Amino acid sequence: MSIGTPIYSLMICLTSLAAGLLGGILGMASGIFIIPALTLLFGLDIHYAVGAGLISVIGCSCGSAASAMENRLTNIRLAILLEIGTTLGALTGIILSGVFPESVLYLLFTVILLVSAHQMFLKRKKDHLPTGPESPADRWATKLRLNSSYPDPLLQCDVNYNVDRVFLGLFLMYGAGVVSSLLGIGSGVLKVPAMDSALRLPIKVSSATSNFMIGVTAAASAGVYYARGEILTGVAAPAALGSMIGAFIGSKILMRTSNSRIRTLFIIVLLILAVKMFLAAFPGKTFIG
Repeated sequence: MSIGTPIYSLMICLTSLAAGLLGGILGMASGIFIIPALTLLFGLDIHYAVGAGLISVIGCSCGSAASAMENRLTNIRLAILLEIGTTLGALTGIILSGVFPESVLYLLFTVILLVSAHQMFLKRKKDHLPTGPESPADRWATKLRLNSSYPDPLLQCDVNYNVDRVFLGLFLMYGAGVVSSLLGIGSGVLKVPAMDSALRLPIKVSSATSNFMIGVTAAASAGVYYARGEILTGVAAPAALGSMIGAFIGSKILMRTSNSRIRTLFIIVLLILAVKMFLAAFPGKTFIG
């Protein structure tokens, strides 16, 4: 198959649709699934794969945004505030790039993923508690009007929530930006656990807000790749279309899925990525025998 043929475009679109579906549910950049597929399955150069991945992330964010905002899942005020920490962290990561060996970074990321999975696992029991704010509102969250609510079709009522520990959330977003920039991955995989554990947001709100944020970040990065000529329209266009459709469907599934199931799926993805990052820290080595 060659780039631009109908079969090639259809395969890219279907692959991106599956990635966007997961991204729309979990609040993760679809690029984290699409880039490996483009390089391993379609034999695309990594630079063009990353460029197409960034475009697909924008499509994923746009696809989920309409439904998520319509259902009041996205906390826009909080997203804009946290984006400050993520952006500063990304800039710091660029400065620190090359300072640490890649193996150390992969092992560090493995530990972060495992800790995040453990924290989300511990919080799973709270998904079954009665609805309502879990803790007193943070002083800064009240001043910035970050506390909100969203309608839950499963519970058939509005779920009120308070944003807790705003400054800790900003610090963790800064760290997510640093790690994301150093490893060249989407920070959604770290943003959702941070919002879930530190800010104590409902998992659905964390996912929708993360999707909104990753679209803003990807748009800035995509401009750089476009200027370099590393975005192939024959790949990026079907990838964006598939991601947008998948994310739209994913956001609909998100509204009708219980918090505990979303959390379980996210934990599984975190553990898979942790294993992948651990193996990446030891290239060429086998752990069998």
